[in-house]
Amino acid sequence: MSKINLDAVDRELLQQLQRNGRATVGELAEAVSLSTSPCWRRVRQLESDGVIEGYHAHLNREAVGYGVLGFVHLTLQEHTPATMAAFEREIAAAPQVLACHNLSGRFDYQLEVLAPDLQAFSDYVRSTLRSLPGVREISTNFVLKEIKRTHVLPL
Repeated sequence: MSKINLDAVDRELLQQLQRNGRATVGELAEAVSLSTSPCWRRVRQLESDGVIEGYHAHLNREAVGYGVLGFVHLTLQEHTPATMAAFEREIAAAPQVLACHNLSGRFDYQLEVLAPDLQAFSDYVRSTLRSLPGVREISTNFVLKEIKRTHVLPL
């Protein structure tokens, strides 16, 4: 995706929506000093341009039963397009994997993985991740304390 040129009003709309994705068009229009119709058109344009990818509720993982969060670093045995594509397909379909990043450096991938408890996390790593296509090495770090977590982009 190419960079979209955003003016000051677009940036303020995006800031408002990042703070409150449930804001009404009227609330947004007031915050950016526009009438509702032009405000609505701008939001729709930002959605159609792919700047706004969606709206969601931010859940407390512990409140819904996920007491363990870990970062799993993986190295693949081979780096063929077929092996990487097979691995990435499996990871993309795994609901307990919150994020997966292809990295430079020692490890090929970093996963952010949730589990209800340490035993469930261990079982997932041993039974599922170790059996994924091409996995050679796994290293895990557990989150002891979450200092900051945001999806708000600085604009």
